Amino acid sequence: MSNNTTANRADHAGDADRAEWEGREEPGGDPVIALIRVLDALDALPDFVRLRARSYDLLNLTPGASVVDVGCGTGLAVAEMAGRGARVTGVDLSELMIAEGRRREPGADLRVGDARELPFLDGELAGYRAEKLYHELDDPAGALGEARRVLAADGRVVLIGQDWDTFVIDSDTPALTRTIVHARADLIPTPHVARSYRALLLDAGFDDVTVEVHTAVLTDPLVLPVLARTAGAARDAGAITADDADGWTAEQAERARTGRLLLAMPLFVAAARRP
Repeated sequence: MSNNTTANRADHAGDADRAEWEGREEPGGDPVIALIRVLDALDALPDFVRLRARSYDLLNLTPGASVVDVGCGTGLAVAEMAGRGARVTGVDLSELMIAEGRRREPGADLRVGDARELPFLDGELAGYRAEKLYHELDDPAGALGEARRVLAADGRVVLIGQDWDTFVIDSDTPALTRTIVHARADLIPTPHVARSYRALLLDAGFDDVTVEVHTAVLTDPLVLPVLARTAGAARDAGAITADDADGWTAEQAERARTGRLLLAMPLFVAAARRP
């Protein structure tokens, strides 16, 4: 698979930060429900289907292998890995996400739980997967320590995530755009963790560490709520004025109307083995 992924739409569920990134809150609506709708649309895109498949390949899934998907949302990856013959458990902090996942896949093993305290014995699992989760964690190293605990010798870990400081957004005002991106990144618990996956895995005692970067190029108006929230967060943080936020958002809306919208972001995919 190429390390460059292109998509025509935007790509630890239930968290406010993730809802801001991926969901559209409607007046009086539940942000998690809105997030589910957006994720459903994004997850169906061919490039993101391929990215998930790549993560399963890196896990070296074998029939009957026990695997956990941490931050599983409604359990799409759980169902797909089960389709490959693995015995998969999904864990997520969001009760609503888990409830929706159980509704969609009544036979799936989906549990409400914390990445720092997984419901498994030492060395119980052959695989550990976490996608777009670690930037939400105050202590990614602690979560990886928990991953190492639950993995058996030769067990595999795969992490997927974006670097919040390296978003590329086409704009007529690049300096303002840079300020907006960096201000939004500063509000994420660990916005740069994806670029540190290699170091974190090595520090946690994993070996055979590999890192890939797949660039998502998003051009569909579906990303407008993401961009509007990004500007709004920068405004609320005092990094830009309200007029700056409104003008920048209006420019992005016009770009969407004329087919000139572009948001590119790197998605880091790291894999390693537990000795």
